[in-house]
Amino acid sequence: MAFGERFDIPDGYLNTASIGVPPARVADAMAKAVSDWRQGLTKAPDYDEPTGVARRGWARLVGVDPANVAIGASVSQLVALVAAGIPDGTRVLTVVNEFTSATFPFAAQAHRGVTVTEVSHEELVARAPEFDLVVVGVVQSVDGTVADLDGLRASGVRVLLDATQSVGWLPADLSWADWVVCSSYKWLLGPRGAAWLAIRPDAAELTRPIAANWYSGETPWDTVYGLPLRLAGDARAFDLSPVWFAQVGAAAALDWFVGLDIAAVHDHCVGLANRLRAGLDLPMGDSAIVSLDNAEALADAGIRGALRAGRTRVSFHLYNTEDEVDRVLKALR
Repeated sequence: MAFGERFDIPDGYLNTASIGVPPARVADAMAKAVSDWRQGLTKAPDYDEPTGVARRGWARLVGVDPANVAIGASVSQLVALVAAGIPDGTRVLTVVNEFTSATFPFAAQAHRGVTVTEVSHEELVARAPEFDLVVVGVVQSVDGTVADLDGLRASGVRVLLDATQSVGWLPADLSWADWVVCSSYKWLLGPRGAAWLAIRPDAAELTRPIAANWYSGETPWDTVYGLPLRLAGDARAFDLSPVWFAQVGAAAALDWFVGLDIAAVHDHCVGLANRLRAGLDLPMGDSAIVSLDNAEALADAGIRGALRAGRTRVSFHLYNTEDEVDRVLKALR
């Protein structure tokens, strides 16, 4: 049990930054959805409710109005809506080793004169005024570095934040950013196939519905057939058709998450990470992710982490314990 929910997870799983493990309620909801499908008991409109629950839950965690949130299946799909809408010649700034789902959609616009420049984290805020748009993860996938959100907000430059590695453990109001994108399958403990894009209203004009479809209509079940184009009047105009089972799982996870004290989750996760740092004589940090020198001993001790950029990445979520930290320390010693 962790934070009131049952998890069927073995000790030593420190790899949430790659794949989050769902509580039983999420797995059970998806199993029921598959069972109902198998028996022909479902109708397509039945999935509208979980899609709405997930949208509203994610919006609440990020601090935005659900009307400003579009749904999709992956980060890169949703970022592409922004990359297609920015003007020719836009100068994009990012950090070295940023996750490519956030940056490749912009790099793919090079034929329009869009450029993407990489700098170190230490340079990001200072260099931001030289550019038109900053694209950065709230927390870096490669090593857990937390972005200087206050500095970016004060820079006056448009900002797209990838919150995939932060929402679920790091309390933060991200409503100030022009765009916030996030996937469900890591810290939100949902399945892969659900993602969201928050679009600040004054940034909608720089966002393009390049995958306009029946679900992006004002009343989706009335936009299944025929022209003219008739899109929703809010961010749902940018919706991609939902991956049904993924939305069922995301709804079950987010319905639970919005009732948690995320500050308490943060303290638990970062507390475990800092317990590890202290045991290794590393400086204390503000992230639930710790990047270590490649440590084959961890795998031998039954610790599940991930190899990223030549180092071993471990990540701590609400189902992890101090005993698991101590197992890591014992293995490394």
